[in-house]
Amino acid sequence: MAEQLAGGDLSRLRQLNALAVVRVLRGRSALTLTELSRETGLSRPSTQDVVSQLQHQGWLEEVRPEPGVMGRPARRYRFRSDAGWVLGVDVGGHTVRVLAADLDGDVGHAVRVAVAITAGRAERLAAVDAAVAECLAGAGLTGADIWAATVGTSGLVDAAGQVVLSVAYPQWTGVRLAKHVERLVGGAVLVDNDSRLAALAETWRGVARDAAHVVYLLAGLRTGAGLIVDGRLHRGFGRAAGEIGALPELGWIRAPELLRGWTGVPAGTDPDDVAGLVFAAAREGDRTAAAVVGRYARELALGAAALVLALDPQLVVLGGGFSRSADVLLGPLRREIEQRCVRLPEIVASTLGDDAVALGAVKLSLDHLREHLFDPRTGLASPVPPARRLIA
Repeated sequence: MAEQLAGGDLSRLRQLNALAVVRVLRGRSALTLTELSRETGLSRPSTQDVVSQLQHQGWLEEVRPEPGVMGRPARRYRFRSDAGWVLGVDVGGHTVRVLAADLDGDVGHAVRVAVAITAGRAERLAAVDAAVAECLAGAGLTGADIWAATVGTSGLVDAAGQVVLSVAYPQWTGVRLAKHVERLVGGAVLVDNDSRLAALAETWRGVARDAAHVVYLLAGLRTGAGLIVDGRLHRGFGRAAGEIGALPELGWIRAPELLRGWTGVPAGTDPDDVAGLVFAAAREGDRTAAAVVGRYARELALGAAALVLALDPQLVVLGGGFSRSADVLLGPLRREIEQRCVRLPEIVASTLGDDAVALGAVKLSLDHLREHLFDPRTGLASPVPPARRLIA
C-alpha cells in the first residue's frame, strides 16, 4: 500500500486496498485470491473483503473454471474491462479513423471514413460524425457508453479543445473540436495534436515502449513532431512544443514538395501519390529518385537534428505515411542527422501504421480515466458512465 494513513481511517484504507487490487488485475488474466494477496501485499482475509466489495460494485467478476478441471478449483477473478469504453479519433487529411476500446485498451471496433483533403470545416466535421456513429453502432454501443474520447488533429490545439492554428486543412483554424464531439458522447472529450498522440502510441504499443525520451517524426504529405520527455507527453507552456516546422529555415514546410518535383513522375499522376512512386523508384535503383529521397532526408534531418540536440532522446521514431518506405528513407536520414549531432540516438521506423494517432488518442483517454477514476485521492466509484462535468 503506497500511502500511510492516520489511525481509524478505515474507509480510506478500503479505498486504497480496492485500488491496489484493480491495479494488479487491469490488463491481466484472471487471478486467484492467493495470487492477488501475494501481488498486492494484502492479507488473504483483506483481499477477500476487497474482492467482494469490487464484485458488488461491478468492477470484478468471477471467471468460471476451465472445462474438465478436476476437484474444486480455486476461484479466479478478472477486472471488468468492458464496464466502460473509450474512443480514439484521428481527423486526418484523407480519412477520419475511430477506434472503440475497453478499459484495458483492447480495440473492439474500428472504422475509417474517407474525406477529401480539400474538404471544408462542415464537410470534415460531418465525416467525424459519420465515423463516430458507425463505430458506436459496430461496437454495439451508444454515445452514453463512452466514458472518455480523445480527438487527434493537425495544428495547434489549446487546452479547451479548439484548433488555434492549422494550415493543413481548409477552414480548420478556429474549429471548436471538443465542443463538437461532446454532442456525440457522454464522457469527457480531449483534443490534442496528432503527432503528439502518435508519439504517445509508440511508447504504449509501438517501438518506443522501453524508451522514456523520444522524438517522433511525422513524415508524410506534411511534417510534424511529438515529444516524450521523462516518459510523459511533452506539450510545453502554451502547448506548442515540437512545432519546429514553423521555422522556414529548417525546411519542413517545403520538404514534401521535393518529392513531388521528381522528373520521373508519369503525366496525370495524383500529387498525393507521387511520393510513393519516388520511394518505389529509389528502391529499384533509380538514381534520380534516390537523389530526390536524399534531398528530402536532408530537409527532414535539419529539424530532427535540432530536436535531438535540444532533448538528447534515447530514440527517434519515423512515423507517418512515409514510414512505409523506411527501407529507403532511414539510411539517408540517419546519415544526415549523424552529421549534425554530437550523439546519434537510435532511429527506427514505426510499426503502428495508419492507426498510430487513433491508438494514441485511445491511450490519452485511458490516462484521463485513470487519473480521475482510479486515483488514490478520490477512491473508486461504481462503474457507471462518469458525468462530463466531473472529469472534463
